[in-house]
Amino acid sequence: MAMDQEQGQKSRVTVNIRGRDYTVRAAASPEYILKLAAYVDEKMKKIEEKNKLLSPYKVAVLAALNIADDLAKLQKDYDDLVKMIEEAKKAGSVNE
Repeated sequence: MAMDQEQGQKSRVTVNIRGRDYTVRAAASPEYILKLAAYVDEKMKKIEEKNKLLSPYKVAVLAALNIADDLAKLQKDYDDLVKMIEEAKKAGSVNE
């Protein structure tokens, strides 16, 4: 996996997902981009293992849906925690 730093703080990183190389340019660190690629690769690998006849395109779409589901669940958990904290702050200020 090749990495180089470009002008303007953008990283160019070559990642490998399911045997194919992709060059990614982003403001994020190369390590972060590699971590994301490994996460996507793992999601796709799990789908391929369960559905060996799916095309790479369908595997990618299903992986994207699974990742979107992960994000939505985390967002809900985050929103619930923020709400609990706000309620606890209100309750604490009323009891003081």
